Amino acid sequence: MGEIVGAGLLAHVPTIVLPDDVRRELNNGQESTLYTGLHTLGREVFDTLQPDVVLVFDSHWFTTVEFVVTSHQHRAGFFTSDELPRGMSSVPYDFEGSPELAHLIGKIADDTTDCWVTPIDNEHLPLTYATLNFLPFLQDNQKWVSVSVCQTADQHDFATVGRVVAEAIVQSDLRVALIASGALSHTFHKLRDVRQHEAAGEEHIFSPAARDWDHRVIAALLEGNHAQVLTDVDGFLGVKPEGRFGHYQMMVAALGGRDCTAPGRLFSQYENSIGTGQVHIWFDQPEHGWTGEK
Repeated sequence: MGEIVGAGLLAHVPTIVLPDDVRRELNNGQESTLYTGLHTLGREVFDTLQPDVVLVFDSHWFTTVEFVVTSHQHRAGFFTSDELPRGMSSVPYDFEGSPELAHLIGKIADDTTDCWVTPIDNEHLPLTYATLNFLPFLQDNQKWVSVSVCQTADQHDFATVGRVVAEAIVQSDLRVALIASGALSHTFHKLRDVRQHEAAGEEHIFSPAARDWDHRVIAALLEGNHAQVLTDVDGFLGVKPEGRFGHYQMMVAALGGRDCTAPGRLFSQYENSIGTGQVHIWFDQPEHGWTGEK
């Protein structure tokens, strides 16, 4: 029987993969805790857990008529971001996938009412940096799988897919770590103002409302009050969380949804990225698994 061995809401911001001098220059000479936090997470969590598979709910990968899960045996190549080709240019990547888990997710989805998840192994399927930016920090011998955020989905759909993913993991013999890859509030400053808001301080978050909502969500996650976060999703959408917070919604559904009470551990400070709210929060597997019990 497989199991989810840990899960995290993690920021994939481009600054974490910039050269050290460039990254510090953007932050008034200071290091970003989003960068150091991923190194710490790799050493303190991933090196100990040694998961078989890392499954990423990828908030940069939008599909329309279904969710998609990558089912490649192996991916290797060079990544240049169409969004930020100056900062992420011809970055090499090389990792194994898990067709076994991807096809099991697809099979269970086929047997689930109102659930559409298709495994795709096309060699030309694009990758996004919301998955790839974690590799320099967390990659070891694990297999990596990504799940899209369907842009026509709502809370019901995200919850259904999360539960399907959890069932597939249990039916497998795999130890899986989940990553909800994406931001909290996600509104950028206008182009003419961006360069005045590149530092990490939260005073650069797009609006006081976005900052307040981010703090509210972070506080609930650290308490393990996932039910509150899910109750508040409609309100949170008012400050435009990345991917309509679908990355988190799928992850927490896999952990038990409203019954999940796993408290989070901060692996970074709350930081700005040209107006958006970013943080690393990790949820350790409860002693008796993801049962919703404290």
